[in-house]
Amino acid sequence: MKNQNKDIGIVPYGGPAGGWGALKAVVDAIRGQMSVKENIIALFKVNQPQGFDCPGCAWPDPQYHSSFEFCENGAKAVSWEATSKRNTPEFFAAHTVSALWKLNAFELEGEGRLTHPMKYNSTSDTYQTIQWETAFREIGTLLRNYIDPNSVEFYTSGRTSNEAAFLWQLFAREYGTNNFPDCSNMCHEPTSVGLLQSIGIGKGTVNLEDFNHCDLVLCIGHNPGTNHPRMLATLREVSKRGKKIVAINPLRERGLERFTLPQSPIEMLSMRSTQIASMYYKVRVGGDAAMLKGIMKCLLVMHKDRISLKEQGVLDETFIKEHTEGFDALKADLDETEWSYIFKVSGMTFADLQNIAHLYATAENTIICYGMGITQHQHGTQNVQQIANLLLLRGNIGKRGAGICPLRGHSNVQGDRTVGITEKPPLWMLNNIEKVFGFKPPHKHGHGAVAAIQAIRDGKAKALLCLGGNLAEAISDPQVTFKAMRTLDLVVHIATKLNRSHLLLGKHNYLFPVLGRTEVDRQASGVQSITVEDSMSMVHASRGTLMPVSPHLKSEPALIADLAKATLLNSRVDWKKMVSDYSLIRDAIEAIIPGFDNFNKRILIPGGFRLPIAASQRKWLTPSSKAQFKVMQGINEDPCSLKCHDLVLTTLRSHDQYNTTLYGLNDRYRGVTGRRDVLFIAAAEAEKRQLRDGDKVNIITLDNEGNRTKRRLDNLTLVVYDMAPGSVAAYYPEANIMVPLESYDNESGTPSYKSIPVVLELIDTLGVLL
Repeated sequence: MKNQNKDIGIVPYGGPAGGWGALKAVVDAIRGQMSVKENIIALFKVNQPQGFDCPGCAWPDPQYHSSFEFCENGAKAVSWEATSKRNTPEFFAAHTVSALWKLNAFELEGEGRLTHPMKYNSTSDTYQTIQWETAFREIGTLLRNYIDPNSVEFYTSGRTSNEAAFLWQLFAREYGTNNFPDCSNMCHEPTSVGLLQSIGIGKGTVNLEDFNHCDLVLCIGHNPGTNHPRMLATLREVSKRGKKIVAINPLRERGLERFTLPQSPIEMLSMRSTQIASMYYKVRVGGDAAMLKGIMKCLLVMHKDRISLKEQGVLDETFIKEHTEGFDALKADLDETEWSYIFKVSGMTFADLQNIAHLYATAENTIICYGMGITQHQHGTQNVQQIANLLLLRGNIGKRGAGICPLRGHSNVQGDRTVGITEKPPLWMLNNIEKVFGFKPPHKHGHGAVAAIQAIRDGKAKALLCLGGNLAEAISDPQVTFKAMRTLDLVVHIATKLNRSHLLLGKHNYLFPVLGRTEVDRQASGVQSITVEDSMSMVHASRGTLMPVSPHLKSEPALIADLAKATLLNSRVDWKKMVSDYSLIRDAIEAIIPGFDNFNKRILIPGGFRLPIAASQRKWLTPSSKAQFKVMQGINEDPCSLKCHDLVLTTLRSHDQYNTTLYGLNDRYRGVTGRRDVLFIAAAEAEKRQLRDGDKVNIITLDNEGNRTKRRLDNLTLVVYDMAPGSVAAYYPEANIMVPLESYDNESGTPSYKSIPVVLELIDTLGVLL
């Protein structure tokens, strides 16, 4: 990164990930949000056996806990929730929704915690307080009046607990729909769909212990320093064991380069850091499938050469024969894929691909970690399957120190899916619900996130109930989404803080405050624990320690139960009893969802328990009982890129960000301060266009034929950055305006946020196009 322009808020960051920079950020976050001593002390309960689970990322907890098990962004998440700031009825009375709309995302959430149940009043254009009982009665009446249950959408955020998610899906299914748009539709749904086809389960196969026994870790399309910082401590240990970590990503990210562990006095005081990636390769945006096929193609050549010399081949032929199907078809596809096309699309050289293949071939145990740089493409499901193919070639699934590791975002996005938040429920789950609760749930598949917005746009959906989250800003195509949401009859938001989705008003609008993860949840039987599932299928308990910010808050399970009781007048579910003691909810989960045997007893074990992952034991829950090599036709992750491959835009998060939540306006590791209106560009691309740091540009989306569309993002400041040629990057969700609603993975429904063909317009200091 060459820029040094302080005038535009861009100064390169020279330090490592973590270290004193992270410690200062933690202090600043606490000082800016938390004023009560007890709240600050509560940070030391984060990710502890008797404490609460961090509402941030889903990286698992280590077996042996240190005195503090939170990272910089975890501290930001906790302080943001446990803030001393309050968003009171007086605030809403003084600010119309029209005025609030003019605030940015940071300002909206920065007003603090919601304290009272609210209903929108169109006469005053303000949210006003409403009694809980009145609100439930009104909503229940509206929901009962809709003729078609499938006209109601039940959105779920991944921060929701297993207990709340289970009740949410139970409510919706007894109501009569499988409409469950949720945040996993927008991130790792290609994992859920792709791995289910490849290895029989839509989850990762590794656990944290496997990182102690691996020889090689390939990190593809993810940025741990910002999105899952506690992973860096694990990668640090791999590196210190002398094992290889290879980073493959369009941008150089500091968290994949070097890291100082804040819990290490020696590293902190000596100003030392640990090198993370021993090698770093920059793949072109949209070129991951080409890269993966290139590596596999190299392996086939290496294997053939060794066999011809009567040496041991690099492929695990015994594993392939005994445990897989489809190898011949994969080999034929790789043989037919031209090297020149691989180099063009991936942006990588033959030497790059061959070196990675050599490292992989000589490693006994390999783990591949990946994030949304792999999944958020029009062929994201097939991207995931190419990673599975690569691992299967050498038998690197189902053995110690090896496997596939999808990096989930929200702390329970995987758990929500496990306990029933799915628009395509398996028959066994529906049968179990009917057996346990005595009502027949609907079998017709419902809507995921994109399908839900399409249904709202087309007038088929009348109501949207959101259990957390910020759907309107998180989903693609705000031009369509915002307009569509304003046509709804009923909108209900369940939240801790204000966000832009709450300002998109239908005819009837309700905003309900709930307890956060950090707060004490007291019900009829006493203080309750909830549970979450991390990225490695570990389920553990979480119990808040702070007093609720308002006496008017309800827990998510209690609020869901009250909504259900007001809507389903002849419900077969004893909602009141289940909410009085969450162990009863867990008993129901155990009775319906396999793998939760002795649920209530096992969450008493520090660290919890792991759900069964059949593929980890080389048991393939596929129709043929074998793992499947899945062929991808071609190598383009996004078909539009085929004809418009000159410059491709990817969206990304800043370091002061978690999903759509902005903790600040800085992006420390990329050197950006106090702003988000920037466009990162590779030096080669800037030079080709005679551009430099600080230039003002507009970006415009291209269609499938390479023609300019009306989709544009204007007046961005260029930042020349160390990234792959042919690539540019802008912040999410601001750049969602560049992604059409219809641009998504057909198999999973995930929007293609990560590969958008664009052109640039340069504007001079007077705003004139050049």
